[in-house]
Amino acid sequence: MSQEIQLDISGVRSAAIGTEHGITPSVYREIERDLSEAHEIIKQEKKSGDYGFYTIHNDRTMWNDVEITAKKLLKNDIENLVILGIGGSALGITTLLTALKPQYYNLQTKEERRGFPRVFVMDNVDPDSFSEMMELCDPKKTLFNVISKSGTTAETIAQLFVVLEMLQKSLGKSNIGNHLVITTGPVAKRKTLTPMQEISKKYDCKTFVVPENIGGRFSVFSPVGIFPAAMLGLNLRELAKGCRLMAKRCASSDLKKNPAYLNAGIHHHLMSKRGRSISVMMPYSNKLRDLADWYRQLWAESLGKKENRDGSETKLFAGQTPINALGVTDQHSQLQLYLEGPHDKIVTIMEESHFNTNLPITGIPRSFKSLKYMQKRTMGDLIHAERKATVHALKAAKRPVVKIKVPRVNESTLAQLFYMFEVQTAVAGVLLDINPFDQPAVEQIKIFTREYLGKK
Repeated sequence: MSQEIQLDISGVRSAAIGTEHGITPSVYREIERDLSEAHEIIKQEKKSGDYGFYTIHNDRTMWNDVEITAKKLLKNDIENLVILGIGGSALGITTLLTALKPQYYNLQTKEERRGFPRVFVMDNVDPDSFSEMMELCDPKKTLFNVISKSGTTAETIAQLFVVLEMLQKSLGKSNIGNHLVITTGPVAKRKTLTPMQEISKKYDCKTFVVPENIGGRFSVFSPVGIFPAAMLGLNLRELAKGCRLMAKRCASSDLKKNPAYLNAGIHHHLMSKRGRSISVMMPYSNKLRDLADWYRQLWAESLGKKENRDGSETKLFAGQTPINALGVTDQHSQLQLYLEGPHDKIVTIMEESHFNTNLPITGIPRSFKSLKYMQKRTMGDLIHAERKATVHALKAAKRPVVKIKVPRVNESTLAQLFYMFEVQTAVAGVLLDINPFDQPAVEQIKIFTREYLGKK
């Protein structure tokens, strides 16, 4: 069975949903021309090395360092791995965990987890949930991975100092370095150390460096994502292989071969020319639920900009609002809006073709004639039928729908999805003429937060 993911855009073509809402052959040719120009810019970006997410999977030295460090630390009888981070420092890790580990992984025994630690991703500063984590995790058996590329993220710094106090009381200052791994940016030349770099130096912690040319939401294949993946026993070689498979496809200017370009072009056209201001990501798989959450940050923070690339247009107000949904769950909460509400959405349906189990639906009495259609069926049959019905209903309602087919969720296919969406976002930025790699408005919020805490 092929391990390549497939993109199906038949549900956005005019043949499926009509010329008013769909992509006609002439429009498709227009999209091809736009992407041909964008391709040249993307090639220059790759060549310049300004954006490292394109090639980070090829950094064997870094990946080997991560793997060796994880193997060494796992010998220390670590029961818990606690991730302190927010945004891009947490969403990718969460996706790796929920996609590639059992749904109730933390409830399994150590033997069932094959000796790998439980995982707690602390991506907020809610004091109640953080206190509950601290009560659950014995400091003597817990490794804290603190992640902030800037080294100054207020939420992560606050978490870190709370944890440091707990570790010092429980272990003493001399042992703190054995329970702390720091992932942060490089030391800047002729500048003072960041708080996280100071802590790393003070306690002699193992420190991974996030390359300067990789932003947080594009960092899942840097130590931000792959160190926790290694601590969970995930197959790093398959993750890298998935990246290489998709990178090869994304190097082509041919839309039939390049799913990232094609999806970017479709979304850009429907966003800018057809008023489709909302992008719905709806996986029909619990394993891919958090991938939709990760995509939401990537698409929103990258494309929501008021200025174009050179800053000459200050009221551009570009972007498309991403919404994460879950099939079948959100057929019963959101789908009514998607089918009969405003014509302002493009829906992406993600399919997991092969589940690990089928789970037969047994015990339906023959006397229940109204349920005859479910007899001799499986739970897998049901979710596939629900997905097909949703796609059918969207097309019938003239709503554009893209399908992404994932043969089976594993390290390789998940890496392909991550990489495809990252390239898709970069290409969409070129088409919109904005910078998809910064977040100036978010920086403003950080300033306001410090002011509310009393900093002048």
